Amino acid sequence: MGQVRIAFETQARLLPVASILPVRAVPDSIKKSRKYEQIVSSIQELGMIEPLVVYPQKGTRGEAARYVLLDGHLRHDALKAMGRTEVLCLVSTDDEGFTYNHKVSQISAIQEHFMLLKALDSGVSEERMAKALSLDVAAIRNKRDLLEGICAEAVALLRNHPVRPGALREIRRAAPMRQMQMAELMISSRNFTVAYAKCLIAATAQKQLVDQASPKEVKGLTPEDIARMERETQTLETDFRGIEKAHGQNVLKLVVAVGYVRRLLDSAAVVKYLSRKCPDLLAELGRIVETVDLTNDAPDENPQEQGKHVS
Repeated sequence: MGQVRIAFETQARLLPVASILPVRAVPDSIKKSRKYEQIVSSIQELGMIEPLVVYPQKGTRGEAARYVLLDGHLRHDALKAMGRTEVLCLVSTDDEGFTYNHKVSQISAIQEHFMLLKALDSGVSEERMAKALSLDVAAIRNKRDLLEGICAEAVALLRNHPVRPGALREIRRAAPMRQMQMAELMISSRNFTVAYAKCLIAATAQKQLVDQASPKEVKGLTPEDIARMERETQTLETDFRGIEKAHGQNVLKLVVAVGYVRRLLDSAAVVKYLSRKCPDLLAELGRIVETVDLTNDAPDENPQEQGKHVS
């Protein structure tokens, strides 16, 4: 087995900003965006945290060396606008920027909350954090208090999922046991939107809410409609949990059955017999073993686009 070649130099370099050649221009509309503003604020307050990724341009070397910018166009443009002359860069050994630009691990709102708490515990003030992220202090405090009123079990269930902050605010309206049920339903359905959380709250019995004294009000629905929705949703949740429980057993049985059919079709004698006696059955079995894929039957989750500012 051959050695795997490292894709970049092990030591970052401090390079002149003027020697870095972007492969695309940053539109004026992007320069007016909140993301660009946050990048500028972060650089001014904290400096460059994430190096630019560059590739040496062929035919240039020494003081005249030039570098093609693979990742970091917004950061590079911001540095030029701020008058910075040097920047820390990671020098790639190939000119492919796909990995740097697209294989970025996003963080969820809950993970962002814990990162913010860690920074506050380390002595970073709310004011400095707000300035670095180009946010007001109230927004930082909202992120800090994101999980207030939500039980630890529900947080643990949702921690690595792209649940929306608005959905978390809806979840906290429910009692702890119902919060856990809502979290499990959101994960099972892969739906972490605010609208779905509101639907779950609308279908939650009054006794399962934190504020049991105040009647639920859902725009466009009468109390009778809400009561009927609660009953129907409870029935659907029960049916859904039954199907979810049986799904694993059914998949296991199907895996065994498909494996058995595949072994049968590996036998030349069996194939010869079926082709002579039951050609239609042989064709159908062949389609089953060729098309059934039980190793990846779940769709990929779309990560929430938040947390990390990359360009």
